[in-house]
Amino acid sequence: MLYPTIHDLTQGKFNRYELAIATAKCARLVTDEYVRQREAAEKQITGNKETDKPLTAMIDKEYRDEKAVKVAINHIYKGDFLLLHADEVAAEEAAREAAEAAKAADESAEAAPVEDAAAE
Repeated sequence: MLYPTIHDLTQGKFNRYELAIATAKCARLVTDEYVRQREAAEKQITGNKETDKPLTAMIDKEYRDEKAVKVAINHIYKGDFLLLHADEVAAEEAAREAAEAAKAADESAEAAPVEDAAAE
């Protein structure tokens, strides 16, 4: 039996197709992170074999030794990556935009009295 199970990953809210799409997207993020770490490690190598650390030692073991899909599944299971429905994403974006608008309104309200006091 595979661990974690599909039911554990979907939490009863998502179907297998949604889980497969989310896993593929997360695996792409994991691959991108591996590539970023490898490029950074390659830039740090000076060419001196005595003082340079091995390239594999400079890359996170999780990204280096495991398959991207397995790492993505583990991240989904641990909760590092969240699965959301499209309507949940839209509601979250609307809430974030409303919070940003309220913050901008508060900042402009605070800035206005300061300008009036300076004019006097």
